[in-house]
Amino acid sequence: MNIPCPVQKGRPREFCVDQALTAALRVFWSKGYEGASLTDLTEAMGITRPSLYAAFGNKEALFKKAFDLYERDKLAYVREALDAPTAREVAERLLNGSLAMLTGDGSARGCLSVISSMPCGAEAESVRSEVLARRAVINRAIVDRLERAKEEGDLPSAVDPEGLSRMLAAMFQGLSIQHADGATKAQLQQLIDTSLALWPTAK
Repeated sequence: MNIPCPVQKGRPREFCVDQALTAALRVFWSKGYEGASLTDLTEAMGITRPSLYAAFGNKEALFKKAFDLYERDKLAYVREALDAPTAREVAERLLNGSLAMLTGDGSARGCLSVISSMPCGAEAESVRSEVLARRAVINRAIVDRLERAKEEGDLPSAVDPEGLSRMLAAMFQGLSIQHADGATKAQLQQLIDTSLALWPTAK
């Protein structure tokens, strides 16, 4: 995706910050936080290390800015899915949105939040904690939506919204891992369709 660079006041930078951040996101997405070296990042961004530090701070700060971009652009489907009229449609839009993100442009294999929250060394623990905290916010929003569906009679009274949300989270992770292992889009779609066929509905 070619992002136009906004005109900056004062002394112009030697590179477009938005385009460099998009390039950094691709590196983190394909290699994870620990797997992405500063050399990988600067080469992809087309900048020097001093320029990276001046514009973004250290590697951790750069990752957080890249993750902001990821949430804004790649996870926009989550916010839209929560507005669906029924809980099943929420699940359908979430799962199909995840599939579209995973199989879209081929720039990465897997979900950035899954890749970057895998067990890591001490130096990356703060990044893992950040990713898990952000994921928890999304999970809470899904639980809230499912609780509302239960109150409205859209879900059976015996259904636990927390448990149903965890099932969806497991589905997201499963799609990401299977995609990284080479599953085709058709195979992943079959997994989604099978899961939705088992979705609890009020009688």
